[in-house]
Amino acid sequence: MTTPTTATEIRLASRPHGMPTMDNFSVVETPIPEPGDGEILVRNLLMSVDPYMRGRMNAGKSYVEPFAVGAAMEGGAIGEVVSSRSDALKPGDVVLHQLGWRSHAVLPARYAVKVDPEVAPLSAYLGVLGMTGLTAYAGLLHIAEFREGDTVFVSGAAGAVGSIVGQLAKLKGAKRVIGSAGSADKVRHLIDDLGFDAAFNYKDGPVAEQLAAAAPDGIDVYFDNVGGEHLEAAIGAANLNGRFALCGMISQYNATEAPTGPSNIVRVLQQRLTLRGFIVSDHFGLKNEFLAEVAPLVAAGQLRYQETLAEGLANAPRAFLDMLAGANTGKMIVRL
Repeated sequence: MTTPTTATEIRLASRPHGMPTMDNFSVVETPIPEPGDGEILVRNLLMSVDPYMRGRMNAGKSYVEPFAVGAAMEGGAIGEVVSSRSDALKPGDVVLHQLGWRSHAVLPARYAVKVDPEVAPLSAYLGVLGMTGLTAYAGLLHIAEFREGDTVFVSGAAGAVGSIVGQLAKLKGAKRVIGSAGSADKVRHLIDDLGFDAAFNYKDGPVAEQLAAAAPDGIDVYFDNVGGEHLEAAIGAANLNGRFALCGMISQYNATEAPTGPSNIVRVLQQRLTLRGFIVSDHFGLKNEFLAEVAPLVAAGQLRYQETLAEGLANAPRAFLDMLAGANTGKMIVRL
């Protein structure tokens, strides 16, 4: 069999205005790079597309550097080591790293984490046992300081992070868990498959009205993946000393005008609410604690996860756009 000499990269062709389009991406063939001292060459098998990547398509200062126009994009990936100039990893090892959006990647071995395909499906290391799961765990337990008996509301609850948040809350003794989603099928999935106590389709009517009906006694914890109308509704439903974990605001990522703030922001003062934003990279120190607690739940089938799979690197841009539009249930994964 002939050894390939060219790699494929998905590059940022231009910065989007509003919702990205396929024109913002380009597919480029490039020579397969050679690893230097201490580096490895990885052939990618799976990659993740995530909402935070939308922010990196914009210019401007944020918590992470923007993608460069004309350069390959980046993100979580699982791949097989093809060649190595490091004693830490050898050919055939399977690793997790952050140079997705390409068929082959060269990186320092210290930036790759070896994973065991015998312990869990490889895709799980990009989702429930990876950054996605850690985001849910850190946000619910350490940012929102979940307590047994809390009533919890999760927006975007059928997505990769939200679906784990709701299940963790139930497993840890929540009084009631409520989720919002964007279709009737997703609402059924939350209740029938994931054990949420209530769920609603935010497209069916005002979020505040639907949340009030689902949580007549108010909410103690809000895990925010959406922002906008959902955040305002949660503020309106919050009980005294409610705690909010602000994880994402996907409703605003493609806005072309500055969004208005919650009209009921005074309730943050009146109800003594805590609203705390967080970035998962600030909580990597929780990784061992997270895996020790969550991995057995996944293995026992007590914490379920779902994936939406796209085939082929060339389809990664479409998978990304579909994820932003809410077409996925659970984690969106691209299989190369």
